[in-house]
Amino acid sequence: MSNVAETMQQEAERFRDRYQTVRAQIGRVIVGHDEIVNGVLTAMFVGGHCLLEGVPGLGKTMLIRTLSETMTLDFNRVQFTPDLMPSDILGTNMIVENEGRREFQFQKGPIFTQICLADEINRATPKTQSALLETMQEGTVTVSGIKYELKKPFFVLATQNPIEQEGTYPLPEAQLDRFMFKLVVGYSTREELNTIIDRTTRGETVVPEKVMDGEEILHWQRLVRQVVLAKHVQDYIARLVLATHPGGVLAPDVTNQYIRWGASPRGAQTIALASKVRALLDGRYNVSFEDIRRVMLPSLRHRVLLNFEAQAEGVEVDRVLLDILEKVNERADDL
Repeated sequence: MSNVAETMQQEAERFRDRYQTVRAQIGRVIVGHDEIVNGVLTAMFVGGHCLLEGVPGLGKTMLIRTLSETMTLDFNRVQFTPDLMPSDILGTNMIVENEGRREFQFQKGPIFTQICLADEINRATPKTQSALLETMQEGTVTVSGIKYELKKPFFVLATQNPIEQEGTYPLPEAQLDRFMFKLVVGYSTREELNTIIDRTTRGETVVPEKVMDGEEILHWQRLVRQVVLAKHVQDYIARLVLATHPGGVLAPDVTNQYIRWGASPRGAQTIALASKVRALLDGRYNVSFEDIRRVMLPSLRHRVLLNFEAQAEGVEVDRVLLDILEKVNERADDL
């Protein structure tokens, strides 16, 4: 084994150990939801943002708060409501008196943090939702023509409730596309519910330890991008994304029947980066086809729009994506 390969192998093993350290601290508070926790951590170690969708009371907000408590990072929570204004998130210029003189001074909003919990993001108006677009894409805030840099690493972790749609504003596709993952939080099992009751009704409070800081997170983000993605594996990602485009050369019948708009190039980027994290967690520094299959759903489910026929028949986007996954071969005929 060459020195470079040996170093990468050691780094992969170290990353896996540190990942499990964070995972263990979260597990002291959060019961179950393994795939959701892994999804949020994967997004964090890639440098992406995450949208969690689920009915109230499933622990979405608690998960994000617990994650922030395991990191030595600044944390702010914004409760989205219909009367929330962009300045309530970004900040605003205020008149202050300084040595007898009045001048404008920028007062930073809660977005100036490192982990921002956007709670029930679909309850705010589109004007307010759009205030997050620049921060999520560029990591900057522009107010009155002045650009302010946000401290790195920076993550937006948002929640939304899928069942109460009255008085809510669905996120526009342009903003959904800026979330790396959309994670659907499901119900707990019988055993998990019993554990939750035991932990929360006996007056005991568990506080996770801070086990990782921002510099370490940035180090792992750089490591993830060094993981090898072979050309034929990369092409599998490209063909999966192209298979979501109705009318395209690679589109299977299920795509043409049920999809109105397919995934963007960001979907391919997300699958590639998330697959690299999964490879590292398996002790490898090269991406496999199985890594890609494991991250496809959270990467693409919010980037594919179904047509009226799918909605009328009650067809869910996950089912369509799984059908596409079955239709696309690992190796292309022309490779």
